[in-house]
Amino acid sequence: MAVISYREALNQAMREEMERDASVFIMGEEVGHYNGAYKVTQGLLQRFSERRVIDAPIAEMGFAGVGIGAAMVGLRPIIEFMTFNFSLVAIDQIINGAAKIMSMSGGQFSVPIVFRGPTGNAGMLSSQHSQCFENWYANCPGLKVVVPSNPADAKGLLKSAIIDPDPVIFMESELMYGDKGEVPEETYYIPLGKAVVTKEGSDVTLVGFGKIMKVVNAAAAELEKEGIHAEVIDLRTVRPIDYDTVIASVKKTNRLVLVEESWPLGSIATEVAFKVQKDAFDYLDAPILRIMGGDVPLPYAPTLIQEYLPNPERVIKAVKEVMYVTK
Repeated sequence: MAVISYREALNQAMREEMERDASVFIMGEEVGHYNGAYKVTQGLLQRFSERRVIDAPIAEMGFAGVGIGAAMVGLRPIIEFMTFNFSLVAIDQIINGAAKIMSMSGGQFSVPIVFRGPTGNAGMLSSQHSQCFENWYANCPGLKVVVPSNPADAKGLLKSAIIDPDPVIFMESELMYGDKGEVPEETYYIPLGKAVVTKEGSDVTLVGFGKIMKVVNAAAAELEKEGIHAEVIDLRTVRPIDYDTVIASVKKTNRLVLVEESWPLGSIATEVAFKVQKDAFDYLDAPILRIMGGDVPLPYAPTLIQEYLPNPERVIKAVKEVMYVTK
């Protein structure tokens, strides 16, 4: 398998689907002549022309609406937000338009559109450019929400998102674009709504998604050195959530720690915890714990950012707490 970056994997997914289907096009700020704010769309303008790689003005509500209309008449738009923080300008189009049209039209219209771009913290960007919106969009029926954690998943999931008949929110991270990993060279698609067990274990289940999997994986590796065998699950998709994979793991390990970057209230972790205690309560040997971001707007100072974010040490502490390890 080829070793490529997360950025290149996303680029390959879009290029392959654009070559396969002439109805796929890309629209967003700086996606064309600048090759994308984070160079994810590099080279696509030269390959597909301005007809299919469209530089939009700074008007998220406008080009999101254009994309939704295009999807309703048979095209397959990929709308790039420079950051999902800017999607708030277009959230009425996404929630009251894209997510509801299938239902409100009685199935006469589908909206096969992908909204993609980075979410969450990316360093010293302060409160208005560091927010997590996975749980916001996952709250809305009619949307699918995908948050890949590595290049191989990013490519396979994006290809599946592009061919999906429903609107898909596809959330990345500025801090992952340079990450490298093995990516299959043959054509492949990863189904939406299916989690993956990335490490098997018997003592505790660790669940995360997106770039927070780096924290989860680091914690699991340290715990392994201490003889604690964590089972690690990457949700990959947070609407729909693959509860079955998580519950099957909890029935084996009897303990669960959820790790997520977002604010605590109404989080994906909260929803998963509810479902596990409802359907697997008798298998739990300890209360479910969550490791979350701080319940404050993200500060600018690096020291405060570190205090805000989940880290391996906090995860390890939580694991030992649910295992009743005192030392």
